[in-house]
Amino acid sequence: MNSDFVKIASATILALTVFRGCAYAQQYNSDNYLSKPHGVATIILTAGERNDMWMATFSLLPRWEFTAAAYVYHESGNRAIDNGYSTSYYAKYMIYENAAKTGGVAVKAGTGMDPGYMASYGLKDAFQTFWMNAPATFPFFDNRVSLDLMPGASITWDYGADEKTAPAFTYSTRLAWYPFDMETSIVGEVFGSEGEVRAKPEYKIGARWEPNQNVVLALTYGDEFEGDDGAGFEVGLMLFTPPFLKL
Repeated sequence: MNSDFVKIASATILALTVFRGCAYAQQYNSDNYLSKPHGVATIILTAGERNDMWMATFSLLPRWEFTAAAYVYHESGNRAIDNGYSTSYYAKYMIYENAAKTGGVAVKAGTGMDPGYMASYGLKDAFQTFWMNAPATFPFFDNRVSLDLMPGASITWDYGADEKTAPAFTYSTRLAWYPFDMETSIVGEVFGSEGEVRAKPEYKIGARWEPNQNVVLALTYGDEFEGDDGAGFEVGLMLFTPPFLKL
């Protein structure tokens, strides 16, 4: 059996056994099905050993979100070495939401890769990449546990020295658990890609604090299964505005 598959499966099982609620994207690669209420703007700031991120999401239309993001990448987790930056632009549409508003399905599409893929894609190729994925959220145990699955695909134009067209299958899964109250959660995820562009599988695990409906704080640690060029420690802040940006 492929050793990478064993490692990924083991990490997912570990998350299921060790790790309620709907975790937002923040510094995680995974996303859930949810589109914020019509008119809400979301600002996300993340600082870490390998990645810095600024992201703005606008719910300009019902069920729709439009996002612009910028990422700064630091080689091998050394913040003294700035390898440059990349940007990402994408849209998200919430296809289905259950009656309890605890699960559903969405579709996302855009250009530019998340920082977790940059070590494999490179900054230049990340911006030449177009992708689509489908976040799906499944609640369990009376909504005490929430599982996000996000299969997808990407295509990169003029990839590498040969400048070839490189398709890939992307995967990401995340589990969130609120063990004590509705404010504090533990979240774990696994993600990567396979195909012409292979991104080494990575994991992240962290804690999130949601003191009110407008603020979310998170602290995470991430690494590669096959090396030590993972994200390392990251701290993130997410802010939600009142619903004022409506079309």
